[in-house]
Amino acid sequence: MSKRRETELLFYRFLDWLSAVIAWFLFFKYRRRVEEVDIGISELFQDTKLIVGLLVVPFAWLILYSVFDKYQDIYRYSRLATLRRTFILSFIGVVVLFFTIMVDDTTYKYTSYWQPFLRLFSLHFFITVIFRMLFLTWAKYRLMSGRVSYKTLMIGNDSSALQLYVNFEKQDHKFGHNIIGYLDTNGSTENNLRGKLQSLGSVDKLHDVLEEEEIEDVIIAIETTDHKKINSILQLLYEFRDTVNVKIIPDMYDIMIGKVKMNHIYDAGLIEIDQKLMPNYERIAKRLMDIFVSLFALILLIPLYLFIIIKVRLSSSGPIFYRQERIGKNGKIFSIIKFRSMYDNAEAKGPQLSSNNDSRITPWGMVMRKYRLDELPQFFNVLVGEMSLVGPRPERQFYIDKITDTEPLYSKLLKVRPGITSWGQVKYGYASDVDEMIKRMKFDLIYLENMSILLDVKIMIFTVLILFQGKGK
Repeated sequence: MSKRRETELLFYRFLDWLSAVIAWFLFFKYRRRVEEVDIGISELFQDTKLIVGLLVVPFAWLILYSVFDKYQDIYRYSRLATLRRTFILSFIGVVVLFFTIMVDDTTYKYTSYWQPFLRLFSLHFFITVIFRMLFLTWAKYRLMSGRVSYKTLMIGNDSSALQLYVNFEKQDHKFGHNIIGYLDTNGSTENNLRGKLQSLGSVDKLHDVLEEEEIEDVIIAIETTDHKKINSILQLLYEFRDTVNVKIIPDMYDIMIGKVKMNHIYDAGLIEIDQKLMPNYERIAKRLMDIFVSLFALILLIPLYLFIIIKVRLSSSGPIFYRQERIGKNGKIFSIIKFRSMYDNAEAKGPQLSSNNDSRITPWGMVMRKYRLDELPQFFNVLVGEMSLVGPRPERQFYIDKITDTEPLYSKLLKVRPGITSWGQVKYGYASDVDEMIKRMKFDLIYLENMSILLDVKIMIFTVLILFQGKGK
């Protein structure tokens, strides 16, 4: 994002803060006027409650917007969507303020709470919306007039790419796209853009082009039915998910099932690809749940930990805990912690997957694996942020290489923190060979497409049921 757009976004935040200041001041004035009709401005500012409120309340609104709204590039905002979000968040914020600050306020001398509630909601919503709509209308004018544009790369050079390019050229409004060139996706067997746009090479150069040209928008001009090619491109683009906006041309099937949403009346009818798997507030909630549950488990299960430590020590010689390198989010290496369930040096001959009748597993290890007690130390991995409570099970690089040779989609699982339990673990259990890993992976891919706090809770409930039934595989 350019320095100018960063400054404009900062000013947008300032307008939200100013709106909250004005709304709270007018509301506070209204509350005091209920008791003292002739109170003046100077007397109002002598009230410490007003000063504290003006310092705390607007800051609380900014936190609410940062978590649940989206403080991003204002030129990408839809005014209608912003209006809807502002209404919902204003209502939620006023409810929180009402029941945390105002409900026990001694200045109230009336029994009806609806009037002050509606007064505060109306003040905050309308003042905020007026500032936001005026500023976003100014931003929309700059975008449509060509004063603001995004360096855009087109991926594809067949008839679909040509048709999209022609449509852009016909429009006075180019939606902020400054198309600087295209990448070849078909080996130039069908090059409809030759002579119309600059060729920047083949799609294999995507990473370098994005960095060197400082691309902000990518349009994938390939039919969505070509799933394999699109998936490989999206994998390459995932690294740039926070800086590059990705769109794709739809086919008739996408239109019929309602994937094509319009943000602007002059829109080009493109599907915007959001590679963020969860909304910001759900990601924060998921991490908070990881921390609190892990802390609770580590403290509550201290007696069980001590019992397992003694049993592991008595079962065979060797360390109590077993550490092994696994691949985490974005390919980061970390050491997973388990209670040792195998005899010492069980992998002296190299990496091996375990099976139900594996002679390397100790008798007590068999019991631990049946109830998944060997996984309990991983709450520490969760606490330090290497893992999550729920997520695809982490694997070693040795097996990831074997899996991706057969199924490249496995790399999608590295977009999130690995978990103590997973949908694949619940549905399939432990895998004893690469084929079983691939079968389990399919359930984890379904999880990625449907990630939510509610789904995490369901998976944890199913995991607990499996543990109590002793069905761990």
